[in-house]
Amino acid sequence: MPSDLQISASDSADSGQDLSVAASWATAQWCARRGWPVHPLAPGRKTPAANCSTCREQPHTPSNCACLQAGRWCHSFHAATLSQSRINQWWGQNPEFGIGVSCGPAGLVVIDIDAHAAQPPARDRILPGIPISDQVDLTGLTNGFHTLAILAALRGQMSPAEDVNTLRVCTPSGGLHVWYRSTGARRWLSSVGSSPGRALAWQVDIRAHGSYIIAPGTTTQHGTYTPLGECHEPAPLPEWLAQELDRTGHLPPPTVPAPRPVPARAQQAVYAAGGGRSHTERTLAAVLGPVEACGQVAEGAGFSDILNRAAYTLGGLIAADRLLRDEAERALRETALAARPGQEQRIDQIIRSGLEAGLKKPLHTTGRRP
Repeated sequence: MPSDLQISASDSADSGQDLSVAASWATAQWCARRGWPVHPLAPGRKTPAANCSTCREQPHTPSNCACLQAGRWCHSFHAATLSQSRINQWWGQNPEFGIGVSCGPAGLVVIDIDAHAAQPPARDRILPGIPISDQVDLTGLTNGFHTLAILAALRGQMSPAEDVNTLRVCTPSGGLHVWYRSTGARRWLSSVGSSPGRALAWQVDIRAHGSYIIAPGTTTQHGTYTPLGECHEPAPLPEWLAQELDRTGHLPPPTVPAPRPVPARAQQAVYAAGGGRSHTERTLAAVLGPVEACGQVAEGAGFSDILNRAAYTLGGLIAADRLLRDEAERALRETALAARPGQEQRIDQIIRSGLEAGLKKPLHTTGRRP
């Protein structure tokens, strides 16, 4: 934990107040003073504090949510704030909250290195875009520290995991968060290392626009996110790493393209339902195209609304026996995850809500039943 954060925690602790409670509150204040918007995490967990019942049951875009305007914490990192008064309100009333930092507005690019020992995937997914021949012995390659070290070595650079000139935070699971500052007003996109789409390296996630990172000093039921070394400020994103992120698709194009062809899974769903290349396939293309197109921008595309409408429409098609549920739902989920990697919980919630609503109103060729 940074030394000035320790002092703040000590100074803010009232008589008889638990030190961990004071530290949590002070950590949120410390982050906000550095220009890092914060939002609450569920007590003892690394997931955001729950939305209110209205936001859970009626999915909608954060920009149209009255909760945010009223100063509540619904919608995860979308509610993140720099307001010390709001921070005092949130953590004063709920001192057990953890702290999440919204990476995009904070201008942060965090390299999230996982240390989950596992069998590596196919060679073309270890370092996306960089072929690894069958002659290369991958014995011992089991986690993100290894893949990131290989990438750095190929570029003649030091692995970010060894970068003592920037803030590094050890995670309770044995991983590492390497914090950098974005430069040049570039809006880097987030990704997960296991994604078949945008990814830097296997078991290496990128936390940038559209995601959050757990603040140093935060304690969960599994342990504390502890700063490593003496440097407690993010350094500028190294140019070689910026070039790799650009190469692997972590910068959005200037505009949202027109919807692309139906994803393979969607086509499979159509053929499984016996539709062939029919009106149903064209309908499915219109349903999934806008969801897929959201993947070309970091935010501001109305993703939640678009996904909810797609799920609602698919629910109607399923209820009318025009699609098989398992295949259609899988196609929608895969398309959504490709557009917004790392947001599984949010995506599953929206799809579930939209499908349930759509299933109640079958969508026949002549329209929905009243």
